[in-house]
Amino acid sequence: MGRLGPTEIILILVVIILLFGAKKLPDMARSLGKSARILKSEAKAMKDDNKSAAPADPPVPGEQPPAQRTIQAAPGDVTSSRPVTEPTDTTKR
Repeated sequence: MGRLGPTEIILILVVIILLFGAKKLPDMARSLGKSARILKSEAKAMKDDNKSAAPADPPVPGEQPPAQRTIQAAPGDVTSSRPVTEPTDTTKR
């Protein structure tokens, strides 16, 4: 009891296809993969930050604080790195 056999898995897949439609499934999978890549890169960045974090010395007067780190989009994410042009108003006055 509590185990899924091949029949139950196939039934679940058929229900998912019926609910979401076959056309939306590739987009959903692509979106899920992109989210997983972003999560992985963020987790790696957090690990790197923790490894490089040494015991903090007291700030020296006149010294600037360290610059904030900028997090970039995941590799292959061209939608957020592409410049967007604003539509122009073509109506005549």
